[in-house]
Amino acid sequence: MSAEEYKAQGNKHFAAKEFEQAIEYFTKAIEASPTPNHVLFSNRSASYASLKNYKKALEDAQQCIEANSSWAKGYNRVASAHYGLGNYEDSKKAYQKALELDPSNAMAKDGLKAVEEAEASRNSQPDLGLGAMFSDPNLIANLRSNPKTAELMKDPELVQKVMNVQQNPKANAMQFMTDPRMMQIMATLMGIDMDAPPSMGGEQPSSASTSSSNAAQSEPEPETKPEPMETSKTAEDPVVSEPEPMETSKSEADAAKAEGNTLYKQKKFDEAIALYQKAWDLHKDITYLNNRAAAEYEKGDYDAAIQTCQTAIDEGREMRADYKIIAKSFARLGNIYLKKEDLETAAKYFDKSLTEHRTPDVLNKLRSTQKEIKVREAQSYIDPEKAEEARLQGKEYFTKGDWPNAVKAYTEMVKRAPEDARGYSNRAAALAKLMSFPDAVDDCNKAIEKDPTFIRAYIRKANAQLAMKEYSQVIETLNEAREKDLSLGEGKNVNEIDQLLNRAMSQRFSAIEGETPEQTMERVSRDPEIVSILQDPVMQGILSQARDNPAALQDHMRNPAVSKKINTLIAAGVIRTR
Repeated sequence: MSAEEYKAQGNKHFAAKEFEQAIEYFTKAIEASPTPNHVLFSNRSASYASLKNYKKALEDAQQCIEANSSWAKGYNRVASAHYGLGNYEDSKKAYQKALELDPSNAMAKDGLKAVEEAEASRNSQPDLGLGAMFSDPNLIANLRSNPKTAELMKDPELVQKVMNVQQNPKANAMQFMTDPRMMQIMATLMGIDMDAPPSMGGEQPSSASTSSSNAAQSEPEPETKPEPMETSKTAEDPVVSEPEPMETSKSEADAAKAEGNTLYKQKKFDEAIALYQKAWDLHKDITYLNNRAAAEYEKGDYDAAIQTCQTAIDEGREMRADYKIIAKSFARLGNIYLKKEDLETAAKYFDKSLTEHRTPDVLNKLRSTQKEIKVREAQSYIDPEKAEEARLQGKEYFTKGDWPNAVKAYTEMVKRAPEDARGYSNRAAALAKLMSFPDAVDDCNKAIEKDPTFIRAYIRKANAQLAMKEYSQVIETLNEAREKDLSLGEGKNVNEIDQLLNRAMSQRFSAIEGETPEQTMERVSRDPEIVSILQDPVMQGILSQARDNPAALQDHMRNPAVSKKINTLIAAGVIRTR
């Protein structure tokens, strides 16, 4: 399908509010488009925004304006994504840029108004007394030195939240409603002793994130090797009220995974699978399931690996896991089905992986799989008996002068017997009758490639080139055919080749309508090949000798290279014979 056809399908799914399918088709359209198409990125951005995936929507919107910086609607897409992410200032700037490009843009006007209202509403919220409480310029240092908050302040993310409240208490007051650690900090500032341990906070402690991140850096990532990654929520997700698993669960899970990786490298797959399952039971991170699927794949238990990947995808969707990790689950499925020789299903899952997250490795696998599918389809179509039936049918059509159907029949022959040079040569003959000379030359080249001794293909190629008045190519083709025919020890086609060669020579240097003999000779004398021959010192000596002794010219004609040049001069009228 073309990019436009994929785009039409994407529009159809978008209109039906089937946004995930719309994204798939817009992605295919982007891949099929020869140059970056701003409309396709805009459409996919709108689809992501409809799914509230504002991060991906912003990425596509930015690619849209990179492809066409003068399109106001592209800046509307950027503004909409920023609005969804809560970046009101950036949203306002993008809408203003859209209005610079198109002052009458209704969408930009309405969007700008909505942003300003949202910003005013946020600023009008009470700051709950946070402005005074967080006004101390030494606040961060004091919290780090306080025994009750020192451990909490080791988390850079939490430190940033405190700084955000310092800078804009009203806009960030809700941080206290969604993060128990912030409540602990406020209680400390107010002199209240809270019993809740800081490690039970609503967000993962920094040590867990660090250990997972370090594990990701320490392990290389071959296709079938378990790759440790962290799950994460997209920027637009609401904060979940339930506390995340305790630090000990995450630490124990990572320890089980690390032990599983060691066993995986030792090819002790059953033991590794058990440990990856233990890690998953301790802490719900689909990276552990991906690791388990990798071990099942290496063990050769493909059905189990498929089931594990499907579970990882389903659980990942439910948990709103990082799309990059879900993409790995889809890629694993592609590899498994590739191993099972189910190429169509493998290609489907590689494509789904690219829809989640585009990587060069998976893209190359998709393309190679699609290429292999076409090769196998072509191979399965090969049938020598049906090829012969098509050849006879083509011959019948050719004899009747039905050239289009002759081409169809010979095309079928080529598909059924792609290594048979006759199919290409016969189709070239029919194409020539339809005046499709370039295609005829291409088919003759294919026939010669399949069988370099097939002299008829050379002759048909020369005839097509002659029809296009490509005289130098005609001569080159015929000289090659002549040498090949003589080398086979037959020479049965030499007369036909020489006649065609003389005809080409004659047409090449024949007078143009309305041209006098003198004008013809002057034009011929400027021909680059004629000039080159006459400037050749060897040929100058031969021609000088022939003036005194014409019979000597016959001796020189025994040399093929000299013979070719002399025949060219004869055809041009430079040498006249009686």
